[in-house]
Amino acid sequence: MKVLGHKIELLTGLLLQEVTMAGLHELRFTEEKPLLRGQDTELENSDAFLSAVDTDWKEHDIETPYGLLHVVIRGSPKGNRPAILTYHDVGLNHKLCFNTFFNYEDMQEITKHFVVCHVDAPGQQAGASQFPQGYQYPSMDQLAAMLPSVVQHFGFKYVIGIGVGAGAYVLAKFALIFPDLVEGLVLMNIDPNGKGWIDWAATKLSGLTSSLPDTVLSHLFSQEELVNNTELVQSYRQQISSVVNQYNLQLFWNMYNGRRDLDINRPGTVPNAKTLRCPVMLVVGDNAPAEDGVVECNSKLDPTNTTFLKMADSGGLPQVTQPGKLTEAFKYFLQGMGYIAYLKDRRLSGGAVPSASMTRLARSRTASLTSASSVDGARPRACTHSESSEAMGQINHTMEVSC
Repeated sequence: MKVLGHKIELLTGLLLQEVTMAGLHELRFTEEKPLLRGQDTELENSDAFLSAVDTDWKEHDIETPYGLLHVVIRGSPKGNRPAILTYHDVGLNHKLCFNTFFNYEDMQEITKHFVVCHVDAPGQQAGASQFPQGYQYPSMDQLAAMLPSVVQHFGFKYVIGIGVGAGAYVLAKFALIFPDLVEGLVLMNIDPNGKGWIDWAATKLSGLTSSLPDTVLSHLFSQEELVNNTELVQSYRQQISSVVNQYNLQLFWNMYNGRRDLDINRPGTVPNAKTLRCPVMLVVGDNAPAEDGVVECNSKLDPTNTTFLKMADSGGLPQVTQPGKLTEAFKYFLQGMGYIAYLKDRRLSGGAVPSASMTRLARSRTASLTSASSVDGARPRACTHSESSEAMGQINHTMEVSC
């Protein structure tokens, strides 16, 4: 009995120690594979961005036609409900890019009703092994072509994609190539244009005069932010330098800068125009370096299923600096697609709202807003706007959030 009591006392002490340390360090994911060597140190040095609120996440390395893809997932597919799939910007990984947003309380009220799947671009996850010299990094098209393997591996029927910068470009490519797998897209800081020779030369020159982290920071933040928002910028400079493998990052950066134009045009502007057929919400801060690119992307999409959200008092990373505003916009986006969230509103004085739930509205999946949806084998889209002929091409959705 003394031995048993000693074991119980020891176990209790260990649990108390773990709870105490959870307040200081990141809670580790429940893993499908062991951590790579050196990953513990990197994670402990990035508490500000990598803190987790639960241990329900599982890591996977998924085989694809273009190499392994690191994926972190929480939950399991729920009937016909889509999964939320994210893709981060260059210089980041899923934690640095999305943890602030997905750890936001109201966002958790939404996402606990979906399976959430974070995708790291090859070699960009914390603790990733360095690629060998001469490794050919996947092109942007190939990065998009890796995603069906993720969808198939987990048995998703389709996904709602959330992408930032380079990740937004990859998800847009994915939706163009595999439209039946994408239910909706939230694209932040997307630039649909490839770099011309002048831009390419300027990037090369910048690479010769600046360090890689500083070059990436000029992509993530505006000049005003780089000058004025010193604390945030310095934090990301440290994280980009220490968490992401610099050699792997250089390969991803080079591939993103060598991207081609997205092959999209607003329906009716050119013969056989290609466009994104799913509902799209474009997001950009009013002080973001990607503002011009997002505005141009908006001009190339079907206005009947596109929402343009310009966020006031927000810079290059709205999901980090304004998670509350973005969560509210995402909730309305889901509602417009036929999902209704009954969420706890902390601003209400009447007490807590009944437990959160997410319900799929009965909606027609046989009607179509555009002729592009009538292609044989295409999955019909949800109709969230008027389908009258007068409405075609005339509806445009633009929001400027300032509160």
